Amino acid sequence: MIRYLFCHLTRLERKRGPDIMGKLLETIIVTFLGGILFSLLHLPLSWMLGPLTAVLLWQGFTKRTLAWPVGLRNGGLVLLGYSMGLAFTAESARQIVTQLPSMLAATVLTIGFSVLSAYAISRRSGISLPSGIIGSIPGGLSQMVVLSEEIENADQTVVAFMQTIRLLSVIFVVPFLAVHGLAGGAATGALPPQTGAAIFASISWWTAILIAALVLAAAWLAVKLKLPTPWFLGPITVAAVLTICGWAPPHLPSPLILAAQWSLGIYLGLGIKFSALAGWRRLLPYSLAGGVAIVAFSLALSFGFSLIQPISVVTAFLSTSPGGMTEMGVTASAVHADVSMVVAYQMFRILFILFIVPYFLRWALKGRLKTGES
Repeated sequence: MIRYLFCHLTRLERKRGPDIMGKLLETIIVTFLGGILFSLLHLPLSWMLGPLTAVLLWQGFTKRTLAWPVGLRNGGLVLLGYSMGLAFTAESARQIVTQLPSMLAATVLTIGFSVLSAYAISRRSGISLPSGIIGSIPGGLSQMVVLSEEIENADQTVVAFMQTIRLLSVIFVVPFLAVHGLAGGAATGALPPQTGAAIFASISWWTAILIAALVLAAAWLAVKLKLPTPWFLGPITVAAVLTICGWAPPHLPSPLILAAQWSLGIYLGLGIKFSALAGWRRLLPYSLAGGVAIVAFSLALSFGFSLIQPISVVTAFLSTSPGGMTEMGVTASAVHADVSMVVAYQMFRILFILFIVPYFLRWALKGRLKTGES
């Protein structure tokens, strides 16, 4: 990834001049210090949350603009997806099939709680009910913003702000609770330490090239099929299939995984725009309360699921938390939870929300608006 970064920076310097090069170097320095600080403080997911926090604080206080190429974000997602796909086994695949009813129940309950929360927020804050509902449902920031364009009386800026606050609440609170509460502070890193020499000494170059080609091809296919988070979903699918078939692909060294988390944290931080909403200070307390409430609901739900299903509380918590596949998968790796189960639950919820919820919302909100008008 370091070599790719150097090549990318050189290419950008030739195309856009020294200005973009300076912004990229500034981004690297600022976020590297954020990662180091979080590591010294032994905070969970230090190389994802540290750079994310550094971006928010640096841009907020200095009013300077940082930059990070989407290609590096995609490269980080490919590495994380491949690494997490290795956690899938034939046994975990069988367990996932038996968990489908629970996945549906968890998704429906989470959506129901989000709608109730949105109703309360809209009544208190004065935003429209469509904006509150679409801003509260955990279906992904970009996907919900796109959906808001198709729903009457939904404010895209409000939706983006509410989804951003929910995302921040989840990716900061959930890892802390998982590491220092449910997992007893047993792990704060990313993955069990691996050394590059030990990993790649046992495989041939052609095998490594073949695996890399399969992973990149899967990512490309997922992009063409317009799947959610394709640069993550494609590689995790290939790695899972290879592992389930008994091939046992090699693990990646920890420094490479940390670099991938670093890249993802930078990109997440740059995607958060508080200045886009003029009245964000008025909406902020309600959005924070909604984010904390959905995390608390997931925690309660996870205790219930752990009693009736053969999964641990921390695995159930990360599975039902309204985060993303990548963020919750990284946290599951850090606390040695069942990564395959967590990713499966998260993937089911996202696909359900993307393919089922929009049609329901269009019907429900359209009917409510017509009733209100008459």
